[in-house]
Amino acid sequence: MNGKKGSIRIDICLPSNNLASEGVKKPITQEVPNPRKWLHDVWEFTRQDTNRVTFALKVGLACLLVSLLILLRAPYDIFGTNIIWSILTVAIMFEYTVGATFNRGFNRAIGSVLAGVFAIVVIEVAMSSGPIAEPYIIGFSIFLVGAVTSFLKLWPLLVPYEYGFRVILFTFCLIIVSGYRMGNPIRTAMDRLYSIAIGGLVAVLVNVFICPIWAGEQLHKELVSNFNSLADSLEECVNKYLSDHGSEHPDFSKAVVDDFPDEPAFRKCRATVNSSAKHDLLANSAKWEPPHGRFKHFFYPWAEYVKVGNVLRHCAYEVMALHGCVHSEIQAPYNLRCAFQSEILDATNQAAELLHSLAKDVNNMNWSLQTSLLKHVHISTERLQHSVDLHSYLFTASHEDNSAKQQVKASRVVSFNLKDFTKQSDEPESKITGNTTITSAVPMQAECYHEITKRQQRRLSWPSREVDDFGDDGNVVSEMVPRMRALESTTALSLATFTSLLIEFVARLDHLVEAVEKLAKMARFKQHIAN
Repeated sequence: MNGKKGSIRIDICLPSNNLASEGVKKPITQEVPNPRKWLHDVWEFTRQDTNRVTFALKVGLACLLVSLLILLRAPYDIFGTNIIWSILTVAIMFEYTVGATFNRGFNRAIGSVLAGVFAIVVIEVAMSSGPIAEPYIIGFSIFLVGAVTSFLKLWPLLVPYEYGFRVILFTFCLIIVSGYRMGNPIRTAMDRLYSIAIGGLVAVLVNVFICPIWAGEQLHKELVSNFNSLADSLEECVNKYLSDHGSEHPDFSKAVVDDFPDEPAFRKCRATVNSSAKHDLLANSAKWEPPHGRFKHFFYPWAEYVKVGNVLRHCAYEVMALHGCVHSEIQAPYNLRCAFQSEILDATNQAAELLHSLAKDVNNMNWSLQTSLLKHVHISTERLQHSVDLHSYLFTASHEDNSAKQQVKASRVVSFNLKDFTKQSDEPESKITGNTTITSAVPMQAECYHEITKRQQRRLSWPSREVDDFGDDGNVVSEMVPRMRALESTTALSLATFTSLLIEFVARLDHLVEAVEKLAKMARFKQHIAN
């Protein structure tokens, strides 16, 4: 009460302290860095590939060597401040692999030479034309070079040399502008070209002779790793599909955003699918490398590695599709999957063994005619196809009416109230009697089927809706009967989809073997016949 008649004062106390504390605590926990976690991430990053640390140390060493040309008095008196171009060249030209460094160095050298020669020609023409026309000629030449180089680097055939055109542009502009203001432009251009040559030479020598990282070796190891990852992912996917009882089937929305931490081989297979750009980059870099290590002859067929990777990636597409079946909304009953378990496992194991054998041959640079393994893969796949053909009636809902399974389905779909159905339907009474007979024919089987579907929790429509939602609904009308029977048949057809994808995967293995055989011949692998 505030003292006035008829007025009431109500004080509402909000938990401001709690709200404030919660609003303050959340940003603090997100912004405060954790040094231990950061160090752990750095350690894991370096442990995955120790060449990353080697590359960083080599870049630091190369920058130190060219910096001595400035720190020491004698070379500084010769080159002056132009020696800074050596440091810029090392920083720009030094790449992760030897081949990429040679490629970048070639573009750098050609671009610098062309820019220097063209700058000297333009300066001579500008100086001979008089002081009035000189700035106009220099300005027009800068505009012309910028426009032409920017257009040519977009040409499809010249895209690999895009860095060279960029070097031509900024080298020409820096030389001609600085020479115009500093005087003696020819001497300035020559000193900068010498400095660029020194920096490029230091970068090449350090990258080649100190713990070299070869792009060809990286591509070779990457391809072998993709073979093994694909085989492991295939086995992991099939085993998960056959061992899934359906008791903990996740929602579709969760499966879409899930990173599948319990499937490490699948994540590697997903990396194989996305490896096209990496293979192309490594192959283009490996072309610039001299013979080294196990790759001792010139013109090594690095392009064939990319072709094998492309065929392998098309096989990985099938494994990704199989993985989609494992985590799909519509699933075949577990007992139906068990009916084909031996044939599916046999085909999977034979295919995985062939992939591991191919990976071993490529890794050892040996080639063995995979006749026996191919025969085993084909025989196991044919067994699976014959088994599917023999039991094809299990994949449809339109087989004989005297089948016990169809009687169970019929008992499920007509479990609504017959009195309500009589009032709403104009069908003859004989049809209702027939339906009643079907309902009471197999009560025990219907109950058994109900318990199985209840335990498996399989979804049969989109969006997610279970078979029990149809069975327990008292407002089901006659139009829902054929629709629900079709959805039940879809669950069985999902198994047919899985087996067909597995058979297609095996069919693509033939093309993979042919691609590896062609690589072995062109790369001169040691050949022997495997029994």
